[in-house]
Amino acid sequence: MQPSPATDLVLLVDDDPVARMLTASVLTQNGMTVREAGSGSEALAAFREHLPDCVLLDALMPGMDGFAACEALRHLPGGSQVPVLMLTGLEDEESIARAYEAGATDFFVKSSQWTLLAQRTRYLLRASRMRQELEQSRATLAKAQRIARLGTWEWNLPSDRVSACGICRAIFGLPPSSELLTTEKLLYRVDPADFPRLRDALMRLKSGAIPINMEFRVRGEQGQNYHVHLEAEAECDSAGRAALIVGTAQDITQRKLAEEQIKALANYDNLTGLPNRRLFSERFNAAIEVARLHSGRLAALFVDLDRFKQINDTQGHSAGDSVLCEVAERLNRCVRGGNDEADVVARLGGDEFVVLLTQVAEPQQAHRVAERILVALRKPFNINGHENFISASVGLAHYPEDGLDVDSLLRNADAAMYSVKAQGRNDVRAYRPELNLADRQRWEMERDLHKALEREELELHYQPQVDARTGLIPGVEALMRWNHNGRTVPPNEFIPIAEENGLIVPFGEWALDASARQASAWLRQGLGPVRVSVNIPGSHFQKPGFVELVRRVLERTGLPGHLLEIEITETMLVQDIATTLVTLKGLQEMNVRMSIDDFGTGYSSLSYLQRFDIDQLKIDRSFVTDIDTDGGNDTITAAIIAMAAALKLEVIAEGVETREQVQLLQRRGCQMMQGYYFSRPLAAAKMTALLVEVLKNGPPMAWRFSDVGKVLTLVSGLRLASNG
Repeated sequence: MQPSPATDLVLLVDDDPVARMLTASVLTQNGMTVREAGSGSEALAAFREHLPDCVLLDALMPGMDGFAACEALRHLPGGSQVPVLMLTGLEDEESIARAYEAGATDFFVKSSQWTLLAQRTRYLLRASRMRQELEQSRATLAKAQRIARLGTWEWNLPSDRVSACGICRAIFGLPPSSELLTTEKLLYRVDPADFPRLRDALMRLKSGAIPINMEFRVRGEQGQNYHVHLEAEAECDSAGRAALIVGTAQDITQRKLAEEQIKALANYDNLTGLPNRRLFSERFNAAIEVARLHSGRLAALFVDLDRFKQINDTQGHSAGDSVLCEVAERLNRCVRGGNDEADVVARLGGDEFVVLLTQVAEPQQAHRVAERILVALRKPFNINGHENFISASVGLAHYPEDGLDVDSLLRNADAAMYSVKAQGRNDVRAYRPELNLADRQRWEMERDLHKALEREELELHYQPQVDARTGLIPGVEALMRWNHNGRTVPPNEFIPIAEENGLIVPFGEWALDASARQASAWLRQGLGPVRVSVNIPGSHFQKPGFVELVRRVLERTGLPGHLLEIEITETMLVQDIATTLVTLKGLQEMNVRMSIDDFGTGYSSLSYLQRFDIDQLKIDRSFVTDIDTDGGNDTITAAIIAMAAALKLEVIAEGVETREQVQLLQRRGCQMMQGYYFSRPLAAAKMTALLVEVLKNGPPMAWRFSDVGKVLTLVSGLRLASNG
C-alpha cells in the first residue's frame, strides 16, 4: 500500500510520552508529519496553530479528557470537518457511544497493532479528502447553477408529487420551501398561451415518449414574463412504465433579451427604430410573393432629404439626428400601419428613406402618398428652439411595371429620385426608362464622393514644373485624382461636385498633408529640394484656421515652408480682401509661397498684385494653347511676362504641349513651364523615378534647347520696355 502524502499533518494527543513516541514513530514511517500534545488544553492550542489534517486523541487523560477535548475542538475554526480518531483502552459500548457523541469520527482500541493504526489513520485522511472534494464539487455545481439560473426537479408519478430545488422554485415563481408540490402548483404561473404546449409534452413523456426540450414563458408577480428552458427525461420501473420524471429548468430571460437586441440591431435602424435595408428587403420580397400570387400591385418610394447636410454642418449631428427621427415619425404617419398588410417605412442610411406601399389599386394612389410625404416634410422642424426647413426628393417605381424584384424596383425608384434632384429637388417623379442617365450618374457620383476619403480612393499625381534653361525640376504641381469604380476620375469631373457639397475643404486638407509628406520624403531621399504646389479653392483659403492648418502640416511633415506653394485663382483672391491679407501674412511668416493660378482670366489688376504678397503668376493654358498661331494670345502672354518681371514675380506657363510653344515662351522671357510636352501628371512612384533619372543622368535631351545669353538679353529688354 502506498504511503500517505508527506503533506498530511497528524496531531497526536496522549498524556503518555512513551505511547506518543511509539505511535509517532509508526505514523512517521508511513509518510505522515506528526505534531504532539500531552493534554487536552495543549491539543486545542496546537490545533489552532497548525490546523492538522487528522487528530488522534487519547480518550482518558487527566484534566481535560479526550471526550471534552474533542467536543471543544469541534467548535474551533476549521474543526468541524477534521477527522478525529479516538484512542481508547476501553471496549465498552458506553465509551464508544460517548466518543461519537463528543464528535469523534471513529475510534481505535489501543494495542500493539501499530500497522493497523497507521492504516486506519490513512483511511480517515483519504475519506476526509474525498469528502472535501465532494463538498467542493457540490459548491461549484451549486454556484454554477445559481449563476446559470439552472434548477432541478423530480416528478414522482405514482404519488403525483414534485420535488424542486430552491432555484427551480424561484424560476416558477414559488417561495423557497422543502415541501412537495403538485404539478398544478408547480406550473401555476406558466403563461396561458404556452401552458397547453407544455402540458401536452409532459403527458407524452409520461406515456413513454421522447424527452422534453422546449421553451415557454412564466408570468412574474408584477406581470412581467420570464423565459424558461425546460428539459426532462423519464425513468422507468421494472415493468417498463414511467415512474419518475427528472428534469431541469433554466431561466433564459437574459439570453432572450440579448437575442432580441441582436435581432433589433440586425433588422432595425439604431437611430430611428425603422426597419433597415435587410429587414425591408425581407418584407418587400414577401410582399412581392403575395402580389404575384394574387396579381396585386406594389409601389416603392425612394425618399432623399434635400440639403440635409446643412443642418449637420451648422447645428451639429445631434440636431441632424433629431431631424431624422422626426422625419421617420412623419413618414409613418403618411402610410397605413397596424396590420400584416401594412405599408413599410425603412431607413437605408444617412438621409435616405424608402417606403413600400402594398395593395396599390391604381398608379395615382402611390403618387398621392408621395405628395403627402412632401407636404409633411415641408413643415418646420423645431430643434433646440430653432426652426429648420427641409424638403425631399421622391422617386417612385411600381410593381410589376418597373421591376419584378426588390433590387430592380429600388434601383429604378432611386433613378427617379435622382432625376428629381437634377431638376431642382422638392418634387416627386415616377420612373421612366428614358430618364436622363447623366443626371443619375452625377448624383451617384456625389453620393460616392462622400466616402472617397474614408475608402482611400483619392490620390495625388504630380506634374513637373521645368526650368527650360536647365531642364531641371525645381517644383511640381499636385493634382488630385479619384479612383472610383475601376477608373481614374479627372478633377474637372468631381472637383465642382466637391465644391458644391462642401467636400472640397476636407479634400484640400488631405491634399495639403499628402503633398507635404511627399515633398518631405523627396528631400530626405536627396532628390530635392522640390517645391510642391497645391491648388486651394477660395472657400478653403478664406476659411478661419487655414493658416493654422498649414502650420500643423509643416510641423507634422517636417517640410520647410519655402517648399510649399499655395495656388489660388485671382477671382477667389479678391472676394474677401481683409481675410486674404491676414491669411497671406500668416503664410508669409512661415515662408510659404503664394501663386496666382489661371492668371489673365479674372481681374488681372495691378493694384491687388502690388497689395498682396504674391510669389508667382501662372499663365492660363488658354493663352498658351494657341500662342504660336494666335497673335492676340502671344501679345497677352508677352504682357503678363513683362508685368511679372516688372513686379519681380516668377512666372510659369501651364499647358505647354509643343516645342514651338516652348521656344516662343522662351523668347518672351518665360523659363518656368509645365505641360504634356515635358510630362503628364505622374503618380508619386513614377514622379520619384523621374527625379532620380534627372538627378543621375540629367534632364532628357528634348528639354535642353535654350540659349541662356539670348534669353537674358530678351528678358532685360522686356523689363526696359515695361519700365518705359
